[in-house]
Amino acid sequence: MKLVLQGNDERYIVEQSLLNLFPGQLPVYEPITPEDDTWAVVSVQEEPSQCHVTVELSFEGKSAPHSLSAPLTGTDFEREGQRRHAIARCFFLAARAVTGVTPPWGMLTGVRPDKPVTWALEEGKTPDEARELLEQEYFVTPERAALAVETGTAAVKAAAGLGKRDIAVYVGIPFCPTRCAYCSFVSQSVEKSFSLVEPYVDALIAEIRAGGEMVRRQGLRVRAFYMGGGTPTTLTADQMDRVLTAFEESFDRSACDEITVEAGRPDTITAEKLSVLKSHRVDRLSVNPQTMEDHVLRAIGRRHTAEELRESMALVNSFGFAHVNMDLIAGLPEDTPEGFRRSLDACIAFGTDNITVHTLSLKKGSRILLEGLKVPSPEDVAAMLDYAGPTLRAAGFAPYYLYRQKYMSGSFENIGWSRSGAECLYNIYIMSELCSILSFGAGGSTKMVEPGTNHIQRAFNLKYPKEYTERPEKCLDNQAAFAAFYESLKGAL
Repeated sequence: MKLVLQGNDERYIVEQSLLNLFPGQLPVYEPITPEDDTWAVVSVQEEPSQCHVTVELSFEGKSAPHSLSAPLTGTDFEREGQRRHAIARCFFLAARAVTGVTPPWGMLTGVRPDKPVTWALEEGKTPDEARELLEQEYFVTPERAALAVETGTAAVKAAAGLGKRDIAVYVGIPFCPTRCAYCSFVSQSVEKSFSLVEPYVDALIAEIRAGGEMVRRQGLRVRAFYMGGGTPTTLTADQMDRVLTAFEESFDRSACDEITVEAGRPDTITAEKLSVLKSHRVDRLSVNPQTMEDHVLRAIGRRHTAEELRESMALVNSFGFAHVNMDLIAGLPEDTPEGFRRSLDACIAFGTDNITVHTLSLKKGSRILLEGLKVPSPEDVAAMLDYAGPTLRAAGFAPYYLYRQKYMSGSFENIGWSRSGAECLYNIYIMSELCSILSFGAGGSTKMVEPGTNHIQRAFNLKYPKEYTERPEKCLDNQAAFAAFYESLKGAL
């Protein structure tokens, strides 16, 4: 779609709206010609106390202009948010008039669609008022609005237990046995990069120890630890022991409410590794089959079978971890609504108290797109999700966090479900941006959250394991930025 911006340069919000409302359309910034039938002109006129937005939009020859005015008040940061909201709202209304379609999440385009609910509840609004806000202000469907109220309520509850100097720690292990067809993360297949693992572990331990010293100097308190990937259990038992020992020796764990490790691939789970995790008081384990259908496992590049997953889960359960999570993806290549139902039923039968239901995201760089693998239709994905919600609720689960990604099939969402009292705090902290996250490892994204505000800063580690091991000073730069951020807040904390 050709886009012309007049009186503004809000490319990001317009492109996000385009992606949400016209899947498959890419932004093109070129003059509109009489022959063009798909285009949009977004015009903004701004006054000291309000802005006027007009969107003229044509899609495949059908056009529908829309205009609105919105007040501008408060700080520059607040005014910027108000202006962007007005543009997004105007674009949405014009697009809906042309297509007749309202996406499940309405005009919301961000990763965290329940954030408006969290803000509303923190301001003292009732859950019903927060739900009405989503439906009327953002055009979210009643079903999705009710879902957001549940997860937003969980976020407010988690936030109440956090102090201003509380943080969470993430450790990334960017290695997997093989690369899944849906994956675009910066992870390395161990069979192709085995020689990188040991120097990576050495560099990671050094970074963790330096970060622990910095956190102590700043007087910060760790409330949750999460080791993710990739697949952390790709490491040997000794390597995992060394990494977890470095964390224990470098950070005060007295206030750390949970320690989570992803054991995402059952073909990496052994009794020796589970013994190491138990010895370090890991209380949450995540085993992520994504599907229990053997032909789907083969289609996505997994080398294990559903039966091997059952054996791994029996082993995990024998160790008595306090909480176990399992991940499923709705919309995988070769899957069907019936196959997804069997997978979900199997995960519930394992007795896990956390189940995360993802919707397939068609990511650039994934084999699904590069090789053109056949995936279920949006209607089939909807049928999968329509089964998941009522089935999980009937089994005693409730949604406690959610997020969205770009290019998601059917424009749906990822939802974390848990039994009462089994919620993973780290997942809530990071998805609702409730506290700072100090990240270690290649591809790590450190997030610095100013308490009581929407102000967030980020610092990124080097992406690839090889360059991460060769340039450790970059990690120290990120830690210096983290320390400077808290130094700047000393008067407010």
